[in-house]
Amino acid sequence: MNKLSHLDESGAAQMVDVGGKPETARTALATGRIRMSREALAAIHSGETAKGDVLAAARIAGIMAAKKTGELIPLCHPLALDRVTVEFAFEDDGIAATATASLTGRTGVEMEAMTAVSVALLTIYDMAKSVDKAMTIEGVRLLRKTGGKSGDWRAPE
Repeated sequence: MNKLSHLDESGAAQMVDVGGKPETARTALATGRIRMSREALAAIHSGETAKGDVLAAARIAGIMAAKKTGELIPLCHPLALDRVTVEFAFEDDGIAATATASLTGRTGVEMEAMTAVSVALLTIYDMAKSVDKAMTIEGVRLLRKTGGKSGDWRAPE
């Protein structure tokens, strides 16, 4: 039996049939960070970038991306999300982003949370690249998920 749910027995790509699954409350939390120069970090923190409020734009971009995950990632189901949040924390050498996605449905929201983090960080890069083109996005990953047939999961520490 193939352990990859998006491949059939012959190895062809398939969208997983979730039609018979019960609806359950599901939540996913993802994180990632962007490393940058002190100059870029200070510009974002003070709001003195040429493109305006970087974190406000990145938050909206992350939420919008979560809503469009089914259009961006092949074989992902389009989901009617109940809630998406994107939060930021300043660090010594960058900014950490966390996103939470939740719904009551037949499939999980892990991809939506990770897409929200990824696009939020890409938006920070886009808005601050005039100050620092060497910024690095790293560590995008799922921290935890709840609900569904496989139950709750938490990333090892």
